[in-house]
Amino acid sequence: MATVGFQALHKRYGDTHVLKGIEAQVEDGEYVVLVGPSGCGKSTLLRCVAGLEEISEGQLTIGDRVVNSLAPAERDVAMVFQSYALYPHMTVAENMGFALRVAGRPREEIQARVAEVARMLELEPLLERLPAQMSGGQRQRVAMGRAIVRQPAVFLFDEPLSNLDASLRTHMRVELKRLHQRLGATILHVTHDQVEALTLADRILVLNQGIVQQFGSPRELYDTPANTFVATFIGSPSMNMLRGLPGEEAIVGVRPHDVVLGSGEISATVDVVESLGAEALVHLQLTDGTPMVAQVPEPASVKPGDAVNLAFAKVHRFDPSTERRL
Repeated sequence: MATVGFQALHKRYGDTHVLKGIEAQVEDGEYVVLVGPSGCGKSTLLRCVAGLEEISEGQLTIGDRVVNSLAPAERDVAMVFQSYALYPHMTVAENMGFALRVAGRPREEIQARVAEVARMLELEPLLERLPAQMSGGQRQRVAMGRAIVRQPAVFLFDEPLSNLDASLRTHMRVELKRLHQRLGATILHVTHDQVEALTLADRILVLNQGIVQQFGSPRELYDTPANTFVATFIGSPSMNMLRGLPGEEAIVGVRPHDVVLGSGEISATVDVVESLGAEALVHLQLTDGTPMVAQVPEPASVKPGDAVNLAFAKVHRFDPSTERRL
């Protein structure tokens, strides 16, 4: 496996500046997830690592090599796409072994590697099937198997679970976690799903408008967000942001689970109650019209229209001019 280093990395398309001085170091064997809103540059950054996009400025290293000028085939990376990108006329075994066959590896080696990875991913009964004869989850495992067979230094996952239904995504998250534990691989994974990011990542790199907002463990990002963007982007439901609270000059952030109903000096009215089984989301409006969400155990003790008082078990404070954490 290998480290991946970004040093003042920029990417431009004409006058459009997509990546603006990315600085980060992915450690050997680390699972790093890239998150951010649409258009933030996360997939572009992954494609720069793969060699599918040219770097405009700065330096990209994989292991101890600067790879800016290297072709994709020379970078020792393997990419798994959202669309699976399997050859429809090839069997599972042929799809998984194709890159090794192109590289001229001996047939016995190809068969051995495919068999080993098929056992790892529980694909042995499917080796003679065509992609059209399999479910989405099975096709995604084949795409991952094709990457694993190559034994690359770095795995690149671009929204690999987004085409799957909710229950299958949950299952595949567990499979990815298990796979990383077995391989000890260096993985860069792009997703728009923050649950995916929080459950899979050793560290999360948060991008917005081509700029790194924070790079840290899921716990760090959740407990000590660097700014209001990270605070509201990480966590579901999103952190409540309150301006103009009595005695507070700072922007005050409150996680929904830290909102305590029935006590305190802040007045609010219950708007909507969403039942989620074990817990409920209580949507509130403060007297000045500011919306808030409280996350409480079921059964909820309030109903729409109720007047309630609020207290906060924990708050986060941000500078109102820079929006950075105080």
